[in-house]
Amino acid sequence: MKNSKNLEPLTINLWFDRNAEEAAKFYTAVFSDGEILSTSHYGKEGQEIHRMPEGAVMTVEFMVHGTKFVGLNGGPLFHLNESVSFIIKCKDQEEVDYYWDKLGEGGNPESQQCGWLKDKFGVSWQVIPKAFFTLISDPDRVKAGKVMNAMLQMKKLDIAKLEETFNS
Repeated sequence: MKNSKNLEPLTINLWFDRNAEEAAKFYTAVFSDGEILSTSHYGKEGQEIHRMPEGAVMTVEFMVHGTKFVGLNGGPLFHLNESVSFIIKCKDQEEVDYYWDKLGEGGNPESQQCGWLKDKFGVSWQVIPKAFFTLISDPDRVKAGKVMNAMLQMKKLDIAKLEETFNS
């Protein structure tokens, strides 16, 4: 199975209680390439297990930032948590600010640290400037360490402050 030429790309499944469609619409509005691909609905079958009314949205397949997701309305059995997060590598501070502000709307400000935030649906995102990865990968481990320490004090990452710390 080492030949990956014929493999389908991975699709990420996000389990929601009953707001998968609302989440998909939110994410497709935040990301410029966002697109809802398909929606499926619950039928009569399996109601004794899923307990969803016939006709309710079951899944919403959508694409954002070049990644395919399926939002599943699966009920309250499972919950999203910070053990899985999605990294957005931003080209500049304007992009960091945009994603931080948009994805953070209605989220929990207490869950923000080190470029990490949890949105209003409970999905965790890391809004990280590409420059950060360059700075912490520098062969000068003292400079890289100073950048890491500066980042640990931030909520939203500030490229200018990280670069200033690196160059000090």
